[in-house]
Amino acid sequence: MRPEILYPLFCGIETLKGVGERNRQLLARLAGDKIVDLLWHLPSGLIDRRYSPKIREALPGRVATLVVKIKEHLPPKNHHQPYRVVVEDDSGEMILIFFKVYLESIRKNLPEGEVRVISGKIESFNGMKQMSHPDYIGGLKQLDEIRNIETVYPLTAGISNKALNRWISQALAKTPLFSEWLNTDFLRQKNWKSFNLALEAVHHPKQFSDLEALAPDRMRLAYDELLANQLALCLARQRVKKQAGRVINGNGELRQKLFSLLPFQLTDAQKRVLEEIYADQRAPYRMLRLLQGDVGSGKTIVALFSMLNAVECGLQTAIMAPTEILAKQHLETMKPFCEQLGLRAELLCGKTKAKQRKLLLEDLAQGKINILIGTHALFQEDVRFCNLAYVVVDEQHRFGVQQRLSLSAKGDKVDILVMTATPIPRTLVLTTYGDMEYSKIDQVPEGRKPVDTRVLPVDKIQDVVAGLRRKLESGARAYWVCPLVEESEKSDLAAAQERFEALKKIFGEKVGLIHGKMKEKEKDDVMEKFKSGTLRLLVATTVIEVGVNVPEATLMIIEHAERFGLAQLHQLRGRIKRGFEASNCLLLYAGPLSETAKERLDIMRKTEDGFLIAEKDLELRGGGEILGNRQSGFSEFKLADMSVHKDLLYTAHKDAQMILELDPKLESPRGKALKILLYLFERDDAVKTYISG
Repeated sequence: MRPEILYPLFCGIETLKGVGERNRQLLARLAGDKIVDLLWHLPSGLIDRRYSPKIREALPGRVATLVVKIKEHLPPKNHHQPYRVVVEDDSGEMILIFFKVYLESIRKNLPEGEVRVISGKIESFNGMKQMSHPDYIGGLKQLDEIRNIETVYPLTAGISNKALNRWISQALAKTPLFSEWLNTDFLRQKNWKSFNLALEAVHHPKQFSDLEALAPDRMRLAYDELLANQLALCLARQRVKKQAGRVINGNGELRQKLFSLLPFQLTDAQKRVLEEIYADQRAPYRMLRLLQGDVGSGKTIVALFSMLNAVECGLQTAIMAPTEILAKQHLETMKPFCEQLGLRAELLCGKTKAKQRKLLLEDLAQGKINILIGTHALFQEDVRFCNLAYVVVDEQHRFGVQQRLSLSAKGDKVDILVMTATPIPRTLVLTTYGDMEYSKIDQVPEGRKPVDTRVLPVDKIQDVVAGLRRKLESGARAYWVCPLVEESEKSDLAAAQERFEALKKIFGEKVGLIHGKMKEKEKDDVMEKFKSGTLRLLVATTVIEVGVNVPEATLMIIEHAERFGLAQLHQLRGRIKRGFEASNCLLLYAGPLSETAKERLDIMRKTEDGFLIAEKDLELRGGGEILGNRQSGFSEFKLADMSVHKDLLYTAHKDAQMILELDPKLESPRGKALKILLYLFERDDAVKTYISG
C-alpha cells in the first residue's frame, strides 16, 4: 500500500485548478498524468522580468516590465491590420500590438485612463517603441509578482508557460514535508538542502547556472532518484538470493576431459568468470548472473563448461538464442565436444520437422538429452524436460523477462546465466541489470590480431572495389554491409539489393545476398555457401550483426557507416574478429558529416575496446540502442542524467548496499523514510515483493 502521506501527489492532474479534459490530455503527454509527474518536469530556461525602465529608456530587444497608463484604443481599419493600444508614462508613449483580437478581453484588461503593469519584449518600429502581445497585463498590486524571474519549462502545443507555471505551483503546494532519507553527514558534506527545499529551489531558479545538471539542488534530486533505483535493485537481488536453489557441484570429470580436448588455452578472464559461476552454482540459492564479453572473447565455451558442471550431477541444461543462425552456431561449437564426451546435444527451433520434433521431445522428457539448444521454440508448452537445472540465455536483451522466466519454470529451482556480446557501460549495468550478479570477460584469446579500421568517403568506392578484388583473388572472404533492403522515397541509402546486383556484375557467382526479409531457410542456405567458400562475398544488412561465425572472413566494408550507431558498428566489425588472420574494416561515409557522426567514426578508427566504445556511445546519444528493450529502463530517469551524474550513481550504489546491510527490512527511522522514497519514485514493486515477503 502506498503511504498516506503520498496520496496528494498521486492524484490525477485533472484535480488541479484550471485543468479541464483538453489540458489533461496535453499535460499527460508532456509530463505524465499524476501530480507527482509535474514535480519531475524540470525548467529549461529563465526570463528575467526585473528590468523595469521608463518607456523612453527601454532598450529594444530586451524583456521589460513597465508601469503605464492606458491612453487610447486604435481599432484596425480592416481585418489585415492589428489592433493597437497607445500607453504612456511621464517619459513618453508606446504602442501595444495585438494580431489576435479578443475585443472584450482587451477592453476589460486595458481600460482607457487606468494604470496597468505590462511585461514583454520591447521592439522599435518607425522610431516608436512597441510591444506585441504582452506576456503579462496586471494591476499595480501585481507589480512585484510580475517584475520577477519567470521559470521557463519545456512545452507542448496548446500549453502556455504561464499556465504550466501555475499548475506546477499548485503541485508544489501539495507536496508534503518529508522526513530526511539521506545520511546527515553526507548532506552536510555535499552542502545540499533538504528534499523539499531543493525541489522548491529547482522550480524557482534565480540564475542560469541553477538550470545546469551540476547545480547543487538538481544534484540532490538526481541523487534521490538514483538512490531509489539502486535500493529497489538491491532489494530485488536480495529477493533472488533468498529463493532456495539447488546445489550444483559436479565431480569435474567431464570438464577435465573438455580441457584436454580444447585446441587452445582458456584466458585468465575466462577462468576467473568460470570460478564466479561455479561459486553461484554451488550456493544453496537460485543463480541469476549476467555474463558480458566482447565479440570473440569466448563466452560460448564458458557457457559449455558451466553446463557440464550440471551434467556431471545428472541434470539437464538448455541454451536459448534469439535467432536460428545463432542457435545452429552454438550447436556447431558444442556438439563435436559433446560427442567426444559421450553426451547428447540437440537443436530445437521453429523449423524442426514434426516427426523429428516428436522423437526429440520424447527423449528430452526421458532425460536422454543432456544439452538442448534452441530459439523461442523452447518456450512452447509441449517442451518438457526430465530434470532441467541450468539455463543459459544468449543475447539477453532480445528476450523479455517473461520469456526468461517461462523457460526457467520448465525446471525446478533453475539457475540462470544470461550472456551478451553487446558491451554494456558500467552505469547501465548498475541502473538496469542491478538485480543480477555480474561477470565480465575483458580479455580476448591470445594470438588475435587487431582489425585495421579505415574511414573513407563513399566516392572512393571504385578504389574499394579494386582492393576487394585483390582480397578475393588471394582466397579471403568479405562482407559488404548496407543499411537498407530496398530504395525508399524517403532515403537515398544504397540498397543491399542494388549493391548486390552491381557487385554480381563484377564478381559473378561468388557474391551472395542476405537480409532480414528472407525466409529462414534461404538465409541458412546463403550462410552455408559463405561458410563453405562457394560464396566469397556476402552483401548483407545488419542481419549479420549478432553471432555469425566465419573465421575465414577478414574484410568488412560498411557503406553509409555514418548512419549506424557506435554499438552497431562495433558488433558488425566483430564478425571479422573470429579467426587469427589480420583483418580490415572499411567505413564508407557520405558527407557532410555531423559532429556526432565524425566522432563516432573516429572512435571506431582508434579503438576496438568494446567497453570503451559502449561508454562513448552512451555519452554521444544518451544510451541509444545499446540494449534494445531492457534499455528503456535507463531512459526512464526524470531527474538524473548519466552523462554528468555517473559519480552520484556509484555513490548511490554503495549507499544502497550499506543501508540494506545495516537495516535489511528498512525498519529504522531512516529506513522508514527510504520506504517513502521508493514509493515516491514509483519503485513500489521492490517494497511490495521484498518487504511484504
